[in-house]
Amino acid sequence: MKKSGRKEETIHSRLRSCRAHKNFIRWVVLGVFLLCAVCIVYPFSPRNEQPAGSVKMVVLLPGEIDDQSWNTGNYKGIMECRKALDVELRYEKNVSEADSEAMLRWYADKGYQFILAAGTQFEEPVSAVADEYPEVDFCIINGRESSGMNVCGVYPKEDEASHLAAVIAGNLTKSGTFGIIAGYPSEPMEELLDQYEKDVRSITKQRGFQKPEVFRAYANSWEDVQMGKDIADQMIAKGADLLFIYANKVGLGCIESAKENGAKVIGFSENQNQLDSDTVVASVEFDFGAIYKWTISQYLAGDLKGNKTYGIGIKEHIFKPVYSDAVPEEIRKKIEEEMRV
Repeated sequence: MKKSGRKEETIHSRLRSCRAHKNFIRWVVLGVFLLCAVCIVYPFSPRNEQPAGSVKMVVLLPGEIDDQSWNTGNYKGIMECRKALDVELRYEKNVSEADSEAMLRWYADKGYQFILAAGTQFEEPVSAVADEYPEVDFCIINGRESSGMNVCGVYPKEDEASHLAAVIAGNLTKSGTFGIIAGYPSEPMEELLDQYEKDVRSITKQRGFQKPEVFRAYANSWEDVQMGKDIADQMIAKGADLLFIYANKVGLGCIESAKENGAKVIGFSENQNQLDSDTVVASVEFDFGAIYKWTISQYLAGDLKGNKTYGIGIKEHIFKPVYSDAVPEEIRKKIEEEMRV
């Protein structure tokens, strides 16, 4: 009987231990779930509205501010935002992807509270550094991913802008053959170029062209001007009379080729008409002043949240078509209709 009692007692003890273990696991799982839920919607460190002059902010730019493309547009936007909002917003140019983690840490160590990085190439470096500085907030301009309770992304809806470019190009072409030249392939880049290609094909077919052709190439560089010229030369030799470029300094070579060979260019991101209005017949300019003012205002008001991305576009009035005399009023009216929201 004693043996039986000890055996029964042992069984009951084990059952109690199992129940306790299961309860412990349930509480751990619940705790992790609640923690994740908090992190997903966790607001940035300002949390509440702050005076504009009380926050130190900086923007990292990947290239030179005279590239007449992405970096020029960002620089002008920073200057406009700084003046309009009276904020301490500085910039750092020529930050390579290889140096970006060190630069992010340098500014975080210097007490900057809001660090912005302009370009999708900064997504991984920001993700790698952000956890080390929980009191610093990070924002990727053109960022489509944000991993971390102190990281967000704000991106222009570039597919909306490339649609506008396609409406212009599709209605201007005389050959029905187009060239697309970009810097590096990426998911956002592919999306906007796919939108452009789909739209120019559709518009050109509606105009009676039976087999519109679209050539696409990546320079795998933002800086190689000669590469841009060589690619454009090849496309124009195949019949392209309109080039769509989104390649920073590489685009300068594309414009040079188009000028030499009698082709036309649709600029993107920055007003490239001013480079050669006879060659660059239109541009879809990004109003980076509006982008930065929106982002900084939202941040100072405590309305940006970590682990979240924000897309802004036509509705927020951040795209500005710019035309040369080569674009007739009829096409301009089509663009106006597309931009009504």
